[in-house]
Amino acid sequence: MAGIYIHIPFCAKRCIYCDFFSTIQSKKKGAYVDALCGELVERRGYLLGTVVSTVYFGGGTPSQLSFHDFSRIFDVIREYYKVSDECEITVEANPDDLDDSYVEQLCMLPFTRLSMGIQTFHNPTLRLLNRRYLAEEAVEAYGRCRKAGFDNISIDLMYGLPGQTLEMLGDDVARAISMRPQHISSYALMYEEGTPLWKLRQEDKVREADEELSLSMYSLLVNELKKSGYQHYEISNFCLPSYHSRHNSSYWQGEAYLGVGAGAHSFDGNSRQWNKPDLDAYLATRPFDREELDLATRYNEFVMTRLRTMWGLPLKLLLQDFGMSLYEHCLLMAQYYLHRGLLERIDDTLRLTPQGIFVSDGIMSDLMWVD
Repeated sequence: MAGIYIHIPFCAKRCIYCDFFSTIQSKKKGAYVDALCGELVERRGYLLGTVVSTVYFGGGTPSQLSFHDFSRIFDVIREYYKVSDECEITVEANPDDLDDSYVEQLCMLPFTRLSMGIQTFHNPTLRLLNRRYLAEEAVEAYGRCRKAGFDNISIDLMYGLPGQTLEMLGDDVARAISMRPQHISSYALMYEEGTPLWKLRQEDKVREADEELSLSMYSLLVNELKKSGYQHYEISNFCLPSYHSRHNSSYWQGEAYLGVGAGAHSFDGNSRQWNKPDLDAYLATRPFDREELDLATRYNEFVMTRLRTMWGLPLKLLLQDFGMSLYEHCLLMAQYYLHRGLLERIDDTLRLTPQGIFVSDGIMSDLMWVD
């Protein structure tokens, strides 16, 4: 199976923490959809005819596209790709885009999953982050999507936000659980260089959450969501049983995917290719870079992605794909963590224990190969 990722860079306005490629040049949407359709046709051989099991519209803000825009893209996918009848098709959406008319239009398209960026239910923080809605509007949009028939909804929460306390996060988690989405993604706020948030910290106008608070927040998330029936299937992702994101899971399982759009990445198992994150360049010539992955790089990515998930790192596959030397290296470096209860080996699979998840970066780093 393979996946298709479609990057929609348009935003009504940018959040202060975002360093993904995005733009507010909405007048170029029509030309961009033309270019997307052209790239999908041009690169139809990239997946070698493999059946497409997931399609993901990410951004940016995909809900800035119209029904007509989406229809054009789906027409091209249907014509040039083999798409599974059970294909998971996800669209990311901002709550304020999801009025009655737009939700009705989304329901006429083949989307099977909706991912809604809420981030927090604390209105002053939403305003600080430059989000375009209030918490009450996000809840109403969620209800609207439910009523319209979306039965697989994911919401995003963030923690470590400026001024956020453990109690405030607890309120956010409780509200999210009360809504009962099928999936919840939760990420720590990152201060990326070049963003307005980075500048605010440099000017001492906001303060970054310290490590102790961040760990307490993460622990709260994990414990409360598990108590409420959510599986902690990946470091930052939780779901009700059988509702994991199949598209994102394909990344962690090393499956091939085609990424189209400005800034989008593709992976065929042996190399990585990415379009330059430049809207005008994409519309003109679609410049891209390519990297062939050597054995050590592929092994390191295997360790990093497989250990992130509840399915763990399959040792038999490691030996088959990377050879005895890297297999023995992995087992040798794992011993320290196995003895301390941070890793476990079950049915020839290495997994992080609940305690190991909290120090996962260090564990994965130590299992990697360094020349």
